[in-house]
Amino acid sequence: MKAQFGEAWDLLFSPAIAHRGLWNPDGLPENSLGAFQAACEAGYGIELDVHITADGEAVVFHDNTLKRMTGREGRVRDYTAADLAGVSLKGTEETIPTLLEALALIGRRAMVHVELKTPFGEVGPLEQRVHEILMDHAGPTCVIGFNPYSHAWFADRFPGVLRGLDSYRWNDEATHISPEQRKAFARLEHVSIARPHFLAMSLDTVANPEVAAHRRAGMPVVAWTARTPEQAEAARPHCDNVIFEGFRA
Repeated sequence: MKAQFGEAWDLLFSPAIAHRGLWNPDGLPENSLGAFQAACEAGYGIELDVHITADGEAVVFHDNTLKRMTGREGRVRDYTAADLAGVSLKGTEETIPTLLEALALIGRRAMVHVELKTPFGEVGPLEQRVHEILMDHAGPTCVIGFNPYSHAWFADRFPGVLRGLDSYRWNDEATHISPEQRKAFARLEHVSIARPHFLAMSLDTVANPEVAAHRRAGMPVVAWTARTPEQAEAARPHCDNVIFEGFRA
């Protein structure tokens, strides 16, 4: 894999990865340019989230709706990128950036894990836009996400993009897939659909036998999200790197 992905493959393993940037609750919001700058200055990798806008742009934001981070009503996908550009994050001077803006700021200073927030049944538009942006970015990147069909889209069209399948217990009743499918995903049966290069597993699943079997077979595992040093240390015997927040890893 190193021969195929070079620097990006090495950076899967170290340094640790700042979840939504190196943000803090005292005025530097998650998924903001300031949080990404702080992560670069501290020498960490960066995980960020992207949604598609009404006009087909990829913007960096975690939630489906704006309320928690901006106080505004509505879904991210119902606004244009221009609409969102001036929207304050948590009342600060930080606003919602596009993926283009985030990557331009980061440059080659950090490995970027781009989490695709693609709903089931809507694969394509976000993946296409993200791919266009990544192809023009000189720094190390990978795409991650929970939707295995999003990964399959890349595997079929652009197999040279480094991909990490996010997974967890799949016991969330709000997930818009059938109970049978959730159970299959919990057993990592969707790895065969996604065809990822690595796994990104929740802390409470990282030590599961299914995960260990994939790791023994040569598939790296990244654990998420450690919120204390103790959680990070407990995960490390079972994984190759850690996504963290709330402390300095």
